[in-house]
Amino acid sequence: MSARDALAAVAADFVELPVPERPGRADGPLSWAGYDGARAAARERTGESESVVCGTATVGGTRAVLVSFEFRYLGGSLGERTGDRLEAAYAAARAERLPLVSLVATGGSRMQEGMRALLQLQRVAAQSALNRAAGLPQLAVVRDPTTGGGWATLGAGADVVLALPGAQVGFAGSRVRPPAADPAAYTAEGQLAAGAVDAVVAPRDLRPRLAHWLRLLTSPAPGPAEPPRALAAAEPPASGWEAVRRARAPERPRAEAYLDAYFSSREPVSGDRCGGTDAGMLCGFGLRDGRTVAYAAQCGTATRPAGYRTAARLIRLADRLSVPVLTLIDTPGAANDAEAERAGAGAAIADVFAAVADARVPVTSLVVGEGGSGGALALAAPGRTWATPDSYFSVIAPEAAAAILKRPREAVPSLADELRLRPQDLVDLGVVQGVVSP
Repeated sequence: MSARDALAAVAADFVELPVPERPGRADGPLSWAGYDGARAAARERTGESESVVCGTATVGGTRAVLVSFEFRYLGGSLGERTGDRLEAAYAAARAERLPLVSLVATGGSRMQEGMRALLQLQRVAAQSALNRAAGLPQLAVVRDPTTGGGWATLGAGADVVLALPGAQVGFAGSRVRPPAADPAAYTAEGQLAAGAVDAVVAPRDLRPRLAHWLRLLTSPAPGPAEPPRALAAAEPPASGWEAVRRARAPERPRAEAYLDAYFSSREPVSGDRCGGTDAGMLCGFGLRDGRTVAYAAQCGTATRPAGYRTAARLIRLADRLSVPVLTLIDTPGAANDAEAERAGAGAAIADVFAAVADARVPVTSLVVGEGGSGGALALAAPGRTWATPDSYFSVIAPEAAAAILKRPREAVPSLADELRLRPQDLVDLGVVQGVVSP
């Protein structure tokens, strides 16, 4: 697919930005023999004067700056003139307060320009940082192929990364990776599994999904998110052990049910960008009464380090875009197996505590099930946490408390009372602001 075909697939009324002028020497900065001829042939073959086309357009009702790579022009490679155009695109997005969408298809930096080409990655990173500081969203659609520095800047460096099915995506292109490398690791699907891509989107769905994302990231809700209403029991539990049994009941509503009831539509943010995902942590952005709220929701399982890192990533992104955050707390505790420890469980939990503490946007929290120790508290907003009637929040699970205190197993129910973990106890203790009703 050409650069302009990719633009036409997602946008209307595309208007190209002025092309920056750069005086050049014959055969480029390295005087690479035949370079001018290669560029002329690429221009004749594609109708483009460089490997990237930049302009403004409307995507589903939202104006944006679009960058589209032409892979047939020297493999979509980045040279100095590519960098000029990319810099102009980022600057235009800042000047007009618009999101920037990159439709990436590139083999990396242009060898015929040597290190002068590689330096363009620094230019892109600097421009991206300026747009982040300005609170402007950056989205990437990675096409086939997306490798090298283009993946490591415009692609993986975007706030939200969508990928086309089967696309080759990875830092190492097919001609330079180790001969024994697993090819599945260098695909869109492999990058999704590794936490580097938020979603793999079929071409027929790309336009509406991209439009939905742009609406979500440019329509923040004013003020804090309201806590969801309870979806089950209305009466508070009579005892601490009853609170625990209710929270652990398999038929109790889980995060997915609360998110479906709260939002009219939503899009997921997936992965920690460090090689991991956690199906027990749902993160993303959703529409609530036409405005955007970000969410991080535990699903009742022991939360893995990748889940905490994904939540921290979500909270920081929402904070940068001035989007309020809703967290749903439901975990027996953080995963504490050897794999979790090796994956940095403590550091990942600390990162969520820091993200919540640093957030300038309001964070609202609701305990919807088990609130097990610090692995649950990390997602709780100080002064803005509520609980459902079928939940509990405790310094530790009653069974673990009995083990630590060397009490017999039959003492666990009475210990649940001593811990004062019922929703109404939490209100009395000042831990939560109230118990939500159906």
